[in-house]
Amino acid sequence: MNFHTKPTTFVGHVQIKVKNLKQSISFYQDILGFDILEQTPSSVKLTADGKTSILSLVQPENAVPKQGRTTGLYHFAILLPQRSDLADLVVHLSKQGIPLASSDHLVSEALYLNDIDGNGIEIYIDRSPSEWSWEAEEVKMTVDPLDFDDLLSASSTESSWQGMPEGTVMGHIHLHVSELVETEEFYVNGLGLDVVNRYGRQALFLSSGKYHHHIAVNIWNGEGAPAPSHNSVGLQSFTLVLPDEDVRLETIKNINRIGGNVKEEDRRYITSDPSGNRIVLEV
Repeated sequence: MNFHTKPTTFVGHVQIKVKNLKQSISFYQDILGFDILEQTPSSVKLTADGKTSILSLVQPENAVPKQGRTTGLYHFAILLPQRSDLADLVVHLSKQGIPLASSDHLVSEALYLNDIDGNGIEIYIDRSPSEWSWEAEEVKMTVDPLDFDDLLSASSTESSWQGMPEGTVMGHIHLHVSELVETEEFYVNGLGLDVVNRYGRQALFLSSGKYHHHIAVNIWNGEGAPAPSHNSVGLQSFTLVLPDEDVRLETIKNINRIGGNVKEEDRRYITSDPSGNRIVLEV
């Protein structure tokens, strides 16, 4: 099953703020292998297939460095089509001297790195859903060490990273929030997602269509963590793609019912979770 097409609700696009757009474009093009789809003096839309943007960079006025101990972006996660793509990327990033963390989550194999501003990035591949283990409504995930020898055995014969392959999508987003009770109500009763894993009292993993997670939230920056300043490096917004207009109207109604708010800006419907993380509701 494809967990990033309709009728599943999924994260289609992430927009992040950077301090120096020119330098950031170089990182995302030369190191990660994105192409430019559209560009203005203060923003750029990046693409893997030359047609659709899954990631945008924007340089706000008077941009300031990433602020610690705040809500906002923990990481956005790029999902590659094949295991060989991830293996080739490991070789490429190693040659570039990029520091990496990694993990085997049982449902996926993942690399972790930061861009030049400290924005967190996960790049991963999914294991087959037939290999995922569910107990009642929760999927089993862990943070085991990644077996690099086994992963690299899947590298293509040329062992050459040719840039983000066609079929790359925005797999999920993981957010810092200030608390979990109202946050869970917003994402479940407002946006209609299901909790598929609880990491103690520290984090929630939520999804649509029995995916392991489209959105995760955590309180690792502290309960009551404040929102960052509007011109701080970090998350600008992310887009949640809903199945159709009827679902979007029902979602807006549900958000208003639980005390949230949806605004229409430039023919886009925008809401924020209880911690101020901005979400564009798209169909």
